[in-house]
Amino acid sequence: MRAVVIENPGDVRVADITEPSAGEGEVLVRVHTCGVCGTDVHIYKGEYLGQYPVIPGHEFAGEVAEVGAGVEDFERGDRVAVEPNISCGKCRFCRLNEQNFCENWQAIGVTLPGAMAEYVAVPASAAFRIGELRFETAAFMEPLSCVLHGMEKLDLRYGETVLGIGAGPVGMLLAQVARDSGAARIVMADRVESRLELARELVADNTVDTGGGFGPATELMPGGYDAVIEATGAPAVVEQTIGLARQGGRILLFGVVPREAVARIKPFDIFRKGLHIYSSYTSVRNSVQALELLRSGRVEVSRLVSHRLPLEKFEQAVKLLDNPQGAMKIQMATS
Repeated sequence: MRAVVIENPGDVRVADITEPSAGEGEVLVRVHTCGVCGTDVHIYKGEYLGQYPVIPGHEFAGEVAEVGAGVEDFERGDRVAVEPNISCGKCRFCRLNEQNFCENWQAIGVTLPGAMAEYVAVPASAAFRIGELRFETAAFMEPLSCVLHGMEKLDLRYGETVLGIGAGPVGMLLAQVARDSGAARIVMADRVESRLELARELVADNTVDTGGGFGPATELMPGGYDAVIEATGAPAVVEQTIGLARQGGRILLFGVVPREAVARIKPFDIFRKGLHIYSSYTSVRNSVQALELLRSGRVEVSRLVSHRLPLEKFEQAVKLLDNPQGAMKIQMATS
């Protein structure tokens, strides 16, 4: 089968490799659609947890092609999306229902072969039936489940004001969930006008072009925002969040910052404002919630897809995401 293989950071090829088979307790999924995530870009650059060589891809949906021994819940032809995080269920963190910190954590597309391939074998327990939901829509199950985990931490209250920094696909998911959680006013900040235009159409009450800084965002809410959601992963932007939140406000650091990056903040400012700062790492089995929201249409994802590319264009996808003028979610068509 064809598969994208990252041999080492910056070294990628589309290889013809042996098709996997479904082992005991597994199903073999014929991949239809796989989204390109910022995490895939970080793995490509050597900035994340990837183990090389690795087939990337963890936002995907497809069709069950083979059922392994001991699997009774699935049959060939079932349409599924897959939760890529695999926990052991036995360690301290799994027993605390914090599977995202599993001491034996594995992840499809990070430490295990991923879905930027024609086929991928996955634990049957990680597969979720999607019914008639489009594969392109169901592939958003994983990023939306991560968003739901982060928003549960932020604990929005009815009538609050929210500043969303970063109007990319994940930022747009965060903003839509914020609206659905009762936010009264949502301001979206980005430096790409096409993203701000889409934000205005889908969810934002106001938008701010941050090319000249965050002054306009402050002018819209002089006392600061109830909640600030950082979805860019840029250290310089993380530094700005402290000044944008109101006294007693809350900050969610959602964007993945490069591993060695450093942000400079003043702890006294956090103390004086009494801020609550949260981070969010992957998800804790939020997949069922994510699928139900996608089925309901309360979270719009079809307009977040800007490019559909073949596997051979993976490096082009990375370049588009590095310079996102006009690029939103890129999905790789594997069949």
